[in-house]
Amino acid sequence: MLNKFLFTRIDNASLTVFRVIFGFLIAAEAFGAIFTGWVKRALIDPKFTFNFIGLDFLQPLPGNGMYFYFALMGLFGLLVMLGYKYRFSMAGFTIMWAGVYFMQKNSYNNHYYLLLLLCLLMLLVPASRYFSLDALKKPSFKKVSMPQWCKWLIILQVWIVYTYASIAKLYPDWLDLSVAKMLMQSKADYFLIGGLLQERWVHFFITYTGILFDLLIVPLLLIKRTRKWAFFASIFFHLFNSFVFQIGIFPYMSLAFSLFFFEPKTIRDLFLKKKELYTANEIEIPNYKNALLFFGSIYFIIQILLPLRHWVIKDNVLWTEEGHRLSWRMMLRGKSGIITFKLVNHTTGKTHFVNLRDYLSRKQQKIVATKPDVIWQFAQYLKKEYQEKGEEISVYATASKVSVNGSEYEAFVKPEVDLAKEPWHYFKHEEWIYPYHPK
Repeated sequence: MLNKFLFTRIDNASLTVFRVIFGFLIAAEAFGAIFTGWVKRALIDPKFTFNFIGLDFLQPLPGNGMYFYFALMGLFGLLVMLGYKYRFSMAGFTIMWAGVYFMQKNSYNNHYYLLLLLCLLMLLVPASRYFSLDALKKPSFKKVSMPQWCKWLIILQVWIVYTYASIAKLYPDWLDLSVAKMLMQSKADYFLIGGLLQERWVHFFITYTGILFDLLIVPLLLIKRTRKWAFFASIFFHLFNSFVFQIGIFPYMSLAFSLFFFEPKTIRDLFLKKKELYTANEIEIPNYKNALLFFGSIYFIIQILLPLRHWVIKDNVLWTEEGHRLSWRMMLRGKSGIITFKLVNHTTGKTHFVNLRDYLSRKQQKIVATKPDVIWQFAQYLKKEYQEKGEEISVYATASKVSVNGSEYEAFVKPEVDLAKEPWHYFKHEEWIYPYHPK
């Protein structure tokens, strides 16, 4: 039964078309980051970036190096789209995108994490066997079919993302429309629809369709009777997100996932009319079966368990951020904060307050006030800077207060704790964060 489910060969039209769209979109993401100024704002202008903890060696290239970095990523994306030296091109983009993802947290986005996972999955599947320069160059490489596990690899990943995104919304501030209202307030100046987005019924619609769409879209796409209507709902949902939230390529990537839900003949007739339709449905059990089952099981167990880790970490993830990343907690809250860093120099005996503008960009100043890991990293940065001058310091976060979803500001970091001497715990609560007491 498992062999039939995973290793039955099916037509590869969906994967072929997805590869073309995927390559185009990742190229657009890379080139767009240059031309919209994102590379300059996020990676060139700041003196340093807040990387994922433990990856301190990941910092942007000096000068204009990051422009060339993203241009090369864009080139790899185009090569993926064309199917030229596919594995090499896909690997090149994946490694470089991982570098960007892990070297900065200023613009952390669950979609960036999803793109990294998709890159890894696309490395595994035979996506360039048809309608590619690789197949044109070497006709014996060309195939019109693929094992069925290639389709389910993508579907299961997407299913996990949507399901956790829906479950994460089941908390009071989302259910009472507070989050939707807060998100729409910044859109009030939008042409034509700005005023409409402030209406309470729109907030209700956004809140509850968001929960239902994320929870039901994959099952409805899998059922033939509801597939067409689910696809139309997807078009509306993702285009709305694209226009209102301006989140780059990801609404279009999400629409492209639909290719794996429709019948191969439908995809072939729409996009690859000259392609031979594969209907033999042969079962071919490969030599790598056991490795695929072993590593595939581990991968999906991690994907299922990792978003649950915040339940075993003390206090509320909305407050502490511990367990927030890599967990599909998308557009769930708004946070604002204030913070002052007091530096005690034990070598000179002097004490002073740090001027954040001397070190951080405007966006970095915002996240350093609300995210404990960034607060800790900044303290370590200051410690290292003074150590290089032969001086020993202590760093205290004073006057630290945070507001979640427009609530009253509460004390956030305990001011008596020397953050320069604190270790970081990856899967444990940091006791120097005050408990959350929502009012």
